[in-house]
Amino acid sequence: MKELILGGIRSGKSRLAEQRARASGLQVVYIATAIAGDAELDERIRQHRARRPATWTLVEEPLALGQALRAHASGERCLVVECLTLWLTNLLCTVPDRFERERASLVDSLPGLAGDIVLVGNETGLGVVPLGALSRRFVDASGELHQRLAAICDRVTLAVAGLPFPLKGTDP
Repeated sequence: MKELILGGIRSGKSRLAEQRARASGLQVVYIATAIAGDAELDERIRQHRARRPATWTLVEEPLALGQALRAHASGERCLVVECLTLWLTNLLCTVPDRFERERASLVDSLPGLAGDIVLVGNETGLGVVPLGALSRRFVDASGELHQRLAAICDRVTLAVAGLPFPLKGTDP
């Protein structure tokens, strides 16, 4: 089962992904894409760590997400990717020449991967068109990525106010 969970900031999408991982009954590998860089993000990372069971394996991979998924996917595992938005930001802001290659690596490898995979991302397409070329490129790239992943995934869920709204597939 491959699932894409989208939502706004503080929408409950991460908790929902963690619930799905627990319910899978599989060994959980949590792939974190964040790069700590300021006090606010450091605190968010700390909160996420405190919520996760100690039995979950943590893999920190801010750039080569497709490679990390291929390395850890297995029929006995549930992979949780937290989050696509930070991964996309890392690529566009630090190594923009790798973006197309890394996106293709993720999208091309996802259909053939074994086990459960839960991808978490911020839905950025519900806001205003941002000022600035980089911001517009990010919103466009995010929307395109989510559309491609939604086409591949078995289930797509939108989280709003802590509530899951199934967009594709059935809610477990």
